Amino acid sequence: MARHTNTIPTRSFVGLLFKKMAREIGAKVLLEPVWKTVGQIKLKDGKKRYFRYSSVDLNTLGASEISRDKDYAAFFMRKMDYPAIQGKSFYSKRWAKVIGSKRDINAAIRYARGRYPLFVKPNDGSQGYGVSLVHNARELRQAFKEIFKSTDVALVQKPVKGRDYRIVVLDGKIISAYERIPLSVVGDGRSTIKQLLAEKQREFVRTGRDTKINLKDPRIKNKLACQGDALTSVPELNRRVYLLDNANLSSGGDAVDVTKTIHPDFKKISINLARDMNLRICGVDIIVSGTITDPPKKYWILETNAAPGLDHYVTTGVAQRKIVEDLYRAVLKAMAK
Repeated sequence: MARHTNTIPTRSFVGLLFKKMAREIGAKVLLEPVWKTVGQIKLKDGKKRYFRYSSVDLNTLGASEISRDKDYAAFFMRKMDYPAIQGKSFYSKRWAKVIGSKRDINAAIRYARGRYPLFVKPNDGSQGYGVSLVHNARELRQAFKEIFKSTDVALVQKPVKGRDYRIVVLDGKIISAYERIPLSVVGDGRSTIKQLLAEKQREFVRTGRDTKINLKDPRIKNKLACQGDALTSVPELNRRVYLLDNANLSSGGDAVDVTKTIHPDFKKISINLARDMNLRICGVDIIVSGTITDPPKKYWILETNAAPGLDHYVTTGVAQRKIVEDLYRAVLKAMAK
């Protein structure tokens, strides 16, 4: 199968899309020439707006920073009676010493005792980087070790069971909604899991998706072991095997569009949350016990995202591409106001 001729590398998608659409509002876009991921938008009236990847000049700095800090964002959401997932943050040894706190790895181990399994993630992370489901103190220590290579605050959360959705809100309107499914493969009765992953990687390349599946990721090995599998296992026909616990598209997950079927009450929840977090553009990540097409009964807010990247989502289909293009056209017009 030939690679799609209209494919744009996902990391430069937003910049090239803005450049293409700018003429519609009489604007000009100046892109940084090497990576084309950072740009300046010169509007018709001479005002300038900036963007970097999916971060655009719409949200205020304070609201964006709070949203980026998962622990603080959850604190405020709970104060406003949103069902944010419960968790607690802990610090690297270096940072705990700097700020005079005792909430270090040893405190995390004491907190986790009797609560496993638990999710551990960077408090300021994105795209699923560093997210691990741990089952004991050894795995928790290893997860913290990896996280603290790049940041000083880790968040420990109790997992909840349900389907994972992202709902994107722009200025009080739902722009897109999709279910996020963790990295997985479906058995054909002949191929090993490693071979099925290789085929999935080739499909990513064919569709212009720049996701790289890291077979050396210890989280994959741990997830397979918990299911009684290994990379050399041959799953039976039609059996789905999950390789990761987090459902981020950037980690190899898949998307199923639900924009047209999302229940109105979930729309209202997402719009209200974006407003209450003072985010004009906002990705609401929500775990639903059941499905998002039914009225809300039991659900949890996983986090809000002030820069909801849709570059991986755009490669999942023609309809999704149009949704994303329409979203960024609306974003461009909103920045001109």
